Amino acid sequence: MGIFDFLRSKGAKSAPPSGNAPAVDKKIAGPAKVVADKRAQTYDRLEAIQALVDMKTPEAAAALLKRFNFTIDPSITDAEEKDLAFRGIVAAGKDVVPAVIEFCTKAEALTWPLKVLDAVLDDDAYREELLDLLEGFDTEYARNVEPKIQIIQALEEVVHEDVRTAVERFFEDVNETVRFHAVQTTFAQAMPESVKPLIELLVNEESVRVKNKVAEGLLVRGWAIPEDRRDAVADALGDTGGYTVGDGGKIVKRSLRFG
Repeated sequence: MGIFDFLRSKGAKSAPPSGNAPAVDKKIAGPAKVVADKRAQTYDRLEAIQALVDMKTPEAAAALLKRFNFTIDPSITDAEEKDLAFRGIVAAGKDVVPAVIEFCTKAEALTWPLKVLDAVLDDDAYREELLDLLEGFDTEYARNVEPKIQIIQALEEVVHEDVRTAVERFFEDVNETVRFHAVQTTFAQAMPESVKPLIELLVNEESVRVKNKVAEGLLVRGWAIPEDRRDAVADALGDTGGYTVGDGGKIVKRSLRFG
């Protein structure tokens, strides 16, 4: 045996046993890199997605989440790839939830990961995860408000008192679109306890679009304005051109009231 053969043999023997983990990591790392590459060839990326899907492990599912970070053309291909990744992630079951939550805290858009949570969790657990995610947002300026809006939109389908109280906080958000969706989700809860905060929003709101959304919701629900706030609400609705306070404090369309 030569000296170099001896040194190589000694080095190999002194190295700690690697076990199975490095092999598994390496098996995932290759496809994961391709899946995350927007510039990769479509065929290669699709093959990599399928490889991770076939592994059916939480680690492989976590790697598939990276496909949700970008959009490609044509849109039909983009949707096909994301749908395949989605099905692969869901197949991993609840074990993938921690990775999905971590992804949600950093992602620019949450449409697909929220669909994953909805698919793998029961109703109560899904609600709690959405509320926990929403708790991480404040009402101040943000460069990208899409994640916040998407969580609020997802909560529109989840009726619960905790949802109502959590979403009402965003009536004070600096972003008009966030306020708009907060109003929409609040009305979806169908809880009269929201009347007071909705009125305060309406009275102080500058956006005609948000005012109209509040007025429309109050009209549809048939919720009456407390007598001591009717004049203030009527004044606030003056620039909407469509709503006012009618008999009994209920919101009515101007055209219906005045003909």
